[in-house]
Amino acid sequence: MKINADIIADRNWILEKLEIGKEMVYLTKKEVIDMGITEEDVLNLTKDALIEHGKKEYEMPAKIGVHPFEEVFFHAMPAYIPSKKAVGAKWIECYPFNPSKFSLPQTTGLLILNDISSGCPIALMDSTWITAMRTPAVTMLAAEALHPDAETFGMFGCGIQGIEHVKYSVRTLKKLKKIYVYDTKEEAMDNLIREVQPKIGVEIIKGKNPEQVTKSCEVLSSATIILKEPHAVVKDEWVSKGQTILPCDLNTFWDPVTSKRADKYIVDSIEEFELFNNMGYFPDGLPKISCETGEMLAGVNKGRENKEELIVCSNIGMAVCDVVVGREILNRALVNNVGTRLEL
Repeated sequence: MKINADIIADRNWILEKLEIGKEMVYLTKKEVIDMGITEEDVLNLTKDALIEHGKKEYEMPAKIGVHPFEEVFFHAMPAYIPSKKAVGAKWIECYPFNPSKFSLPQTTGLLILNDISSGCPIALMDSTWITAMRTPAVTMLAAEALHPDAETFGMFGCGIQGIEHVKYSVRTLKKLKKIYVYDTKEEAMDNLIREVQPKIGVEIIKGKNPEQVTKSCEVLSSATIILKEPHAVVKDEWVSKGQTILPCDLNTFWDPVTSKRADKYIVDSIEEFELFNNMGYFPDGLPKISCETGEMLAGVNKGRENKEELIVCSNIGMAVCDVVVGREILNRALVNNVGTRLEL
C-alpha cells in the first residue's frame, strides 16, 4: 500500500494533537456550533465538496437505510474526499412524529471521521447542525448557478430547514427583493419571520396559499416531508416557464408531472435517485436526469441555457458535503483543544 505525502503530512498534524489509535474526539452539538463555522464557510466548503463530486474525485456509495416504521428512516452515509483529507460516515434518522409525540427533533444523527492512513476513528460528533447547514447551502448554490438574477424566492416548509434556506438565500441570490414563505402551520411562518427578518435586508412575506407563492416566485424550494406517495401540493398548472424549482423533499411536495416535463431535471446524485426509484419513491417513474448538481458547479455539464427553461434541481443530501464540513469542524476543534477525548 502506497500512502501519498499529503496524507502522511495530515496524519502527522493530527498526531501532534491526538493519539491516533488510542483515543478520539467527541464533540457535542453545542461544541460543533461553537466552532465558529459561518454560513459563508459552509457555502465555500459545500461548494468545494460538490465540485469534487462533479469532477468524480470522490468515493460515495448511495445511502442505504432501514425503516422500523413506514414513515421513518435511518440512513448510513459514508464518503471519502481525497482533496479534503476527509473520510467518514454519517448515521442519521428522520422521525416526523417526534416533535408532537416526544417533544424531540424529527432528525438527529452522528458523524464519525477516520484517519485515512490507519483507518482508526479520530472523531465522533453531532451531525444535526451540519445537516441543517449544508442542506440549504446546496440548494442556494444551485439557485445561484441556475438563476443568479432572481428577484423573488419562495420557501415551502418553515421548520429548521426552511429557516436556514431563507437565511442562505440572500447570500447567493444577490438581487432578491421579496421572499415568500408558506407552511400549513401559521405559527411556523410567524416564527420564521420573527427569527430571520431582523437578520436580512429582504422583505419576507407570509404566503396565503401554495398557489400564490408558486405564481409569485422565480425560484422556489421545499423542505417538508419525504414519503413514497406524492402529495402534489403544488399543482403543475401553477408552474411556469423560466422558473427554477429546488426540492429537498424528493418527489413528495410537487406534482410529479412538473419534474417530468421540465426542460432539465438535475439531481445531486444519480446513483442515489436511482436507489430511491427502486425503493418506490417515484411511483410514476424517475424523470430523465440531465446531470448532477456538482457537474453543473464544476462546469462539466450545463445548467440553465436560456431564460425560458423550466428547471427542477432536486437535492436530497450527500455524505461528501457532511464529511468535508465535519473535517473543518474537527480541524478547528484540534487547534483549539475542544471536545472530550474518548478512549478506544
